[in-house]
Amino acid sequence: MTISVWTVIGIAAAVVLLLGLWFWQHQRSLVRRAHIMQEAIRNHDLTFQLPTKHMFSGERALQETLNQLGEHIREQVNLGEVESWEKLTRVLTHEIMNATAPIASISQSMLHHPAVKNSDLEEGINAIHNTVVHLNSFVDGYRKYSALQKPVPREVDLASVAADAMQLYQEVTWKSTLSPGIIIKTDPNLLRQILINLVKNAIEAGTRTMGLDCERGQDGRVLLYISNDGEMIPPDARSSIFIPFFTTKRKGNGIGLSLSRRLLTIQGGMMSLLDHPRSGFQTTFLLEFPC
Repeated sequence: MTISVWTVIGIAAAVVLLLGLWFWQHQRSLVRRAHIMQEAIRNHDLTFQLPTKHMFSGERALQETLNQLGEHIREQVNLGEVESWEKLTRVLTHEIMNATAPIASISQSMLHHPAVKNSDLEEGINAIHNTVVHLNSFVDGYRKYSALQKPVPREVDLASVAADAMQLYQEVTWKSTLSPGIIIKTDPNLLRQILINLVKNAIEAGTRTMGLDCERGQDGRVLLYISNDGEMIPPDARSSIFIPFFTTKRKGNGIGLSLSRRLLTIQGGMMSLLDHPRSGFQTTFLLEFPC
């Protein structure tokens, strides 16, 4: 049986048309990927992890590199923020202590002066002295924060360290899916301090229930989700909660969250506030531990 020339041409044309249609759709898919990454970067979200299925080997390698690049950029941004705030606060605390020390000394001396005791000036000078003492105490607390011990990472069981924090705060209900055998490399004492800081903050926000969930990220990192049902963080404050001294509480000092993030960052990890909390909770923090 012979095949006519026109049949061969028709088949070839159909194949070319199908290949052209597939190529067009594939290119549109790549354009959509590029648009998603552009929007993620524009919104300062560097956690994007786009799939690599149905891609050529070269495209797959490029996409995997871009996925990893987003993580590396986020790590460097977090580390840079921590280092910048450390330098700034180191200068500020030094200047504040230099300025307030003589005020505290002079005001205290004046309070013991016979001309001031039981006079109209005593109440005002006493207010100045108390304010300066409080400010010195606050700055000294942050100075201690800036001189933290160096971490000594080792392999620890995440569930075991979390159990210590849960034991300390039995006034809240714990919903934990952590199981023994999740091994991470971190300083257990610093991790315990991070968990305590997050729980204390949550309790101050009216939390009654805390949640602990864990999963393994695509890059092998261990992801720990710490959730609570306390008062939500105001939208206009979400981008500032990790800034030292920033607080939304009347009696807060703004050190807890910035300290916790620093403790994790200096160990190669990361901490962030999720835009969408875990189901059943108002707030979720994500702690990422290096693999």
